Amino acid sequence: MANKKEVIKKDNKKSLHLLLVYPDFLEGDTDKKSGGGSYSEGLASISAVVKQGGHNVSLMHITHCYSKEEYQKRLKKEFSNVDLIGFSTRTTAFEYVQELIKWTREIDKNIFLFCGGYHAILVPDEFMKIDGLNAVCVGEGEYPILELMDKMSEGKNYHDTLSFYFNTGKEIIKNPVRPLIEDLDTLPFPDIDLFDYKNLDSTKLNQALIMLSRGCVYSCTYCGNSQFRNIYPNKKNYARFRSPKKSIELIKRILEKYPNINTLNFRDAIFNMFPAWYNEFIDLYTKEIHLPFTCNLRFDIVKEEDVRKLKEAGCYVLDIGLESGDEEIRKKYLHRYTTDEQMINCYNWFNKYKIKVLTYNIIGLPYEDLHKALKTIKLNAKLKSDDMIPNIFYPYPMTILEDTARKGGFLREITPKTKVFIKQPQFPDHQVLFIVRYFKHFVKRYKWCFAKDTKFRHFMEKFYDFIVVGPLTPRRTLVFFAEVKKWARGIAKRILINYFPRVYMFLRNKKHGIKNVAKQAQS
Repeated sequence: MANKKEVIKKDNKKSLHLLLVYPDFLEGDTDKKSGGGSYSEGLASISAVVKQGGHNVSLMHITHCYSKEEYQKRLKKEFSNVDLIGFSTRTTAFEYVQELIKWTREIDKNIFLFCGGYHAILVPDEFMKIDGLNAVCVGEGEYPILELMDKMSEGKNYHDTLSFYFNTGKEIIKNPVRPLIEDLDTLPFPDIDLFDYKNLDSTKLNQALIMLSRGCVYSCTYCGNSQFRNIYPNKKNYARFRSPKKSIELIKRILEKYPNINTLNFRDAIFNMFPAWYNEFIDLYTKEIHLPFTCNLRFDIVKEEDVRKLKEAGCYVLDIGLESGDEEIRKKYLHRYTTDEQMINCYNWFNKYKIKVLTYNIIGLPYEDLHKALKTIKLNAKLKSDDMIPNIFYPYPMTILEDTARKGGFLREITPKTKVFIKQPQFPDHQVLFIVRYFKHFVKRYKWCFAKDTKFRHFMEKFYDFIVVGPLTPRRTLVFFAEVKKWARGIAKRILINYFPRVYMFLRNKKHGIKNVAKQAQS
């Protein structure tokens, strides 16, 4: 499969061709997605650095679970002239990536194969057990991959490349991890055209996904960031942002190239993580961009002034981690010490400045049960959350909460079709799925109960309590009907996004209260 037509670099050394393989579908949902899939900042950044170094990069964007025949057919047809293949591997796709490696080896027994991504940082030794895999990249991949390709093109020994583990067939070589890139301004802007950018799910809705930072200063027990930072020799600088000026320049470049973009979605872990950066960026954004946007915040570091500035800059939805409505679980197992009162206080600011809020919630946590999950539903109702995402807990390897689940005997074998990722006798799978599938339904009911202090509403609260946790509720049957509804809504959403995007955008903007978006984009 190696490139037969050698492209010559300026220094008369051969340019190599890297294929990045990106499995981009959710666990438990292996059907076709909307079509274009999602943007990956990490892969776009790797591509920019490798291309700047004189090599070639292409992408196989897998937006649904390919069969063996489908994968091999596409590999042979579209990507026959490549020299090495890198597989982007998140934890939930680890088993599937092993299949892809096996299928690739059936076509070419000699091509160099390596893996990288979040899961590679957490458990690199697991990758060294994969038959047919040559190496795993541990940590930030831009410059280690460029160094590897340069050495290969020059015919040099590459087994000493930092941030790589190698399986030579005779031994396993584990090189130290290269220091992380402390100044993100030194990186070239991400190569967004590695993707079919105009046809990504978000771009078709006139929205751009933006990442201005890397890392997080916090160590939540369920999040891989608590372990990611520990692999680097300069881990104290793990959380970083591009400078405000460079961040604005990046946004302007995207808007210039894709003028249809009229909303931005900042996917940084915590947008207000560093107050000095935040204040300078928001001021520049308000003056020079001022498009509607969404971003992530954290309850315990939100101030009213932050919320006011966000509103003035164009923020229309805030994403924020509520995680659990049970304070004991939050403190004991999640190490999140925000009280219910603090959350309610923040919501008063959000309501004051008319910013809608989407909460992230985790269901199926270790030692959780129906009663504790009900507290999460009720807290969302008390906060009057505008929208909610109830995620099912995933025990990411090497995290504190994964160790908690292990010690409790809750871990189970996970495949791409697994829906509930730990097995607990007090909170069986069908109960977890019942809470997740009917989460928004019950939040809406409890909002009504909490709206006024009347005896009838207190009675209805007790009635809904009985439905949620009572022994007579046919939860398995209700989950079945919810799965059918989810499937039907998924089809409808895909049809709207792919064939009637204006209708979908109208409905989305109406839901979030966005008005005159096109006019704001043009101004």
